Amino acid sequence: MTGMARVALLSNPRSTGNRALLPRVRSFCAQRSDIFHYEVEDVSQIGEALRTIARVKPAVLVVNGGDGTVQTTLTELHHGGWFGDTPPPVAVLPNGKTNLIALDLGAEGDPIAALERVLEIAREGVEKHVITRELIALSHDGEGEGNARPVLGMFLGGAGLADSILFCRQKVYPLGLPNGFSHVLTALAVIASLIFGIRAAFLPPRPGHVKVSLMRQGQHQGRFSLLIVTTLERMLIGTRTVRQGGMKLMLVDHRPFTLVRAIFAGVSGKLGRQTMNGVHLGEGDEIRIEGVRSSVILDGEIFSADKDRAIVLRQTAPVPFLRLAA
Repeated sequence: MTGMARVALLSNPRSTGNRALLPRVRSFCAQRSDIFHYEVEDVSQIGEALRTIARVKPAVLVVNGGDGTVQTTLTELHHGGWFGDTPPPVAVLPNGKTNLIALDLGAEGDPIAALERVLEIAREGVEKHVITRELIALSHDGEGEGNARPVLGMFLGGAGLADSILFCRQKVYPLGLPNGFSHVLTALAVIASLIFGIRAAFLPPRPGHVKVSLMRQGQHQGRFSLLIVTTLERMLIGTRTVRQGGMKLMLVDHRPFTLVRAIFAGVSGKLGRQTMNGVHLGEGDEIRIEGVRSSVILDGEIFSADKDRAIVLRQTAPVPFLRLAA
């Protein structure tokens, strides 16, 4: 097998999307000798999986799992050093509930078609399809310098957005509705509770007070409907960021019509192109988030900030990814 595999595929059978998809993936891989398919039973095995995959020397590493699987793979790639100084570019199959990372890399639609495309690129030569993205390294105050390993990801949501994601997971997904409909329902619940000021157990809670500091750029304090930090080129709701590369921050004040205006500006492609009252945009290579019992979600995983224990985000060196879109 060594030296023959152009593509290594790392699958997490426990990721939600894989329950239906995995039989198709297995049969696709069984018919192609230049794919090395490794399945983990748990995300804790991803480090060991990468050690084995490194021996095969693939031209591309494909991750088949939800955002949490991608996040663990990126963290292990960064800290494990299995591939020395030249890790293969990472491709992400469209799988999972949100898949912002896959979307940013041009992987949309049928995962098998995306895998077919990766194989095609690997056979032709990957060079002109490689792009780089910095990652967000998340640690708590006092960590990151010592033994604790920062967790790496590409999209962080905090303040009201984190509350809304948790609300969607805990109250809406269990209703068994299609994902798209669940997300629309959550957005309507957020907007309704904001506009009418309603507090109820079946609606998302009011976001807590947070302080967000950017190195050399001052700080923002207050209650925010949205707090986003990302290194992705697409931020949310169709918005493309103006600046290429680095960590980008967006905050939207927790006021009834500010969020609605920001959403409309995002849909029409104007968000980030012009100054909007109540919408704060920034960028930096270090961002601190402090708040009482304030949660943030990095690529699907939850972390908590407190007033005595800030969350610190730092930018990593660029990492190679494979862009599937033409």
